[in-house]
Amino acid sequence: MKGEMERFLARYGEWQSARLAVATVIRTWGSAPRPAGSHMLVHEDGRFEGSVSGGCVEGDVLHTAGEVLADGRFRLLRFGVENETAWQAGLPCGGEIEILVQPVGPDGFPPDLFAAIGEARRSGETLYTATDLDSGATRIAERDEEAGWINRYAPPRRLLIVGAVQIAQSLARMAEEIDIAPVLIDPRAAFLTEERFPGVDRDDRWPDEAIAAHNPDARTAIVVLSHDPKIDDPALIAALESPAGYVAALGSRKSHAARLARLREAGVDAENLSRIDGPAGLDIGSVGPAEIALSIAAGMVSAFAQNSP
Repeated sequence: MKGEMERFLARYGEWQSARLAVATVIRTWGSAPRPAGSHMLVHEDGRFEGSVSGGCVEGDVLHTAGEVLADGRFRLLRFGVENETAWQAGLPCGGEIEILVQPVGPDGFPPDLFAAIGEARRSGETLYTATDLDSGATRIAERDEEAGWINRYAPPRRLLIVGAVQIAQSLARMAEEIDIAPVLIDPRAAFLTEERFPGVDRDDRWPDEAIAAHNPDARTAIVVLSHDPKIDDPALIAALESPAGYVAALGSRKSHAARLARLREAGVDAENLSRIDGPAGLDIGSVGPAEIALSIAAGMVSAFAQNSP
């Protein structure tokens, strides 16, 4: 399962020989359904990948993309509840959005930008672009530029999962779907297999070594699931030595209390112990591995949202 941006970039790779257009949300007001920077890639035959509104104005955007592909000129669209046309397009949520529709080409959304975005994401770098709203042309920009509309392509957030257990299978899939790149960490070879975690990055080092090597930052979540103190405790100590944005550990309240006692004995201070979300995830009454994974994913997203600048 690929995340949204990975699907957008992969689809361009499949369609690049055709005439294409890119629709981008450039401004939002109120309860807009998609954030600024959201993309939709449109094929000349009407197929598309991505979303600019969650479905409520895509039909109108597709029609406009056809016009852009026909004449090569960009369009700027605005939808809002105060506008009769917007209501006809189906935006009743109370928000407003402005959408830029460009041809894929040197005078619009340049073809080499797809590769540049992909490379930046793989290297963990942030890429900035500037779009001249008079000409409709986009180019790679410097971080502190102010000319035109500036878009920021941040690298994917990361999730280090310690313990290749059944919950981890669902959690890894959910993370990819919400554009959080998962890594499975487990020194037990029988647990950490391609068959159990197809396409997911796997690390068979001991968790303290693996976590340090992945250099977690504020955009990284670390979730400990193994139920084995020999694996979980070193992982948590390493996690709490980092600026990770979310640290969580699976277990009951009783087992978490015992875990905190062990970590305290190992020298972890009270401030760092308070960073651990344990038992992991939001209390949604979850039952079974997939629902527990859902609660952990929700807790992770909530933490990232609270800590975002």
